[in-house]
Formats: sequence, structure tokens, C-alpha cells
Amino acid sequence: MTARAQHTSLPSRAGIGLKFRHIDQFLCETPDIGFVEVHAENYLVEGGIRLAQLEAVRENYPLSIHGVAASLGSEAALDVEHLRRLKRLVDRYQPQSFSEHLAWSTHAGVYYNDLLPLIYTQQRLQRVVEHIDQLQNCLGRSILLENPSTYVSFDASEIPETDFITEVVNRSGCGLLLDVNNIYVTCINQGWSPYEYMSDLPLGAVGEVHLAGYTEELDETGKRVVIDSHSAEVADEVWQLHQRLLEQVGPQPTLLERDGALPELSVLLAEARGAESLIQPEEVRHAV
Repeated sequence: MTARAQHTSLPSRAGIGLKFRHIDQFLCETPDIGFVEVHAENYLVEGGIRLAQLEAVRENYPLSIHGVAASLGSEAALDVEHLRRLKRLVDRYQPQSFSEHLAWSTHAGVYYNDLLPLIYTQQRLQRVVEHIDQLQNCLGRSILLENPSTYVSFDASEIPETDFITEVVNRSGCGLLLDVNNIYVTCINQGWSPYEYMSDLPLGAVGEVHLAGYTEELDETGKRVVIDSHSAEVADEVWQLHQRLLEQVGPQPTLLERDGALPELSVLLAEARGAESLIQPEEVRHAV
């Protein structure tokens, strides 16, 4: 592991994931929002309107760039060309935060449009640490790693999920992007306690928090299955888990994620204001 440049942290406020359909309105209205997050893969282009819009956003707001295709959990080597394009994007916009997923999405040269789960073994642990180290050295900065939403456990796994995440963070020096909805989804599907699971994570490494909504289905046995869909409002159970997190680690940069059933920008901003009232209670904001 080599020395890496420190990057500026996001403010401990609420932010939104900025979508293409909202950018023009967002730039026109310039709402009071803590930060903006975009998916890296939407901006890995040579030029054009997308980069011009992102430049305008970056001039006025702290920026978080969230990657979804590095495939850090894959056994195969990382795509060096993809890393090169990520570096160019990060060098150009100098985001306060760059994050990726603990998942894999490529195999034998094929990209799968999904974030697939890992088998938690010592061998895979070492491979994930190597991949994170490669990405961090390429970018010249530490990244945040997002905890996964999982639906099954593998009999071949040797390490509990929370221990695996903790070891990855400790060995690689990366931070943790704590997705509270992912915790809830994982624990409901696997019969674990969300509060115990969260307490077993390396909360001192949290650099950003994600909140999102889930949907529900029934499997063939009639059992409830919770889906990390990002297509609904944040559920009360997730808000309660988020409140416990704040009690344990204090205010954190918190993103409201919406990807499916995307509402109007005003709705997203209202959700962010609701989250910010929890992150920074009124008496604290007045004191500042």
C-alpha cells in the first residue's frame, strides 16, 4: 500500500443523487443542498453536455462520485482501461468523495448489469484488498467502500459478512460508505438483527451514509423478500436504524438515493431536508 493524497470530506449534511432529467432545473434553481452525488459511469465520456453540466454543478456544490462497475469483488483482474477513465474523471472534478461497491459484476470479459454477492473466504478477502489497493493507487486517494445488500448466504463462506467488511477496511485503509437500507435489506432477508449487524461494522471508518427505499415480494414459499430497489420513500424502519447510527457516530454526510420511480426534483429536495433535520437538529444548526 502506498501513500495517497488526502481529500476533502463531504459536509455533514444531506445530499441527493442528481439525475439527468433534473440537472437543468437544479442548475437554474441552485437549491440549498449539502452535496450532490453522481454515478461515475454516466460521465466516462470524452466531452459534451454531460461533462459541461457536471462542471457547472461542481462549481457550486461538494461532489461525491459513486462507481458501480469496478467489480472489486471479482476474482478476475480489474479492467485497467476502466480505471484509467475513472482517474481522468476524478482528476478533472476533484470530488470530495469517491466510492465503490463490495460486489462483482464482470466475468470472462462479460459485464453484468448487477452487483453480485461474494463468497467470504480468506482468498477472496485478499483479492478484494488487492483490488481496492490498485484502485486507490490509481486514483491517488482513499475510497469509500459500500456494504452490500445480500439475499442469500453461501455455504462455502468462511467469514461472517461484517468481519469480512471490517478486515477489508482495516487491511486496505479505505473508508466505509454505510448504506443503511442495505443493512436492513440484508438482515431481513437473512434473519439477522439489523442493529447487531450495524454495531459489528467498523463505524469509525464511515465517511458517507446512504438512505433509500425498498420494495417487497414473496418467494415461492410465501416468505417475505426485501428488494433494494431505490424506487420508494425511505421506510420507517430504515429511518430508525439511521437514527441509531447517528447516536453512535454523530452527524454524517447522508445521501437520499432514488433510481426507480423517480419523482420530481422538489420531492427529492424535501426528502433531503427531512434527513438534514435529523443529521443537524434545529438547536445545533442555530448554534452554528
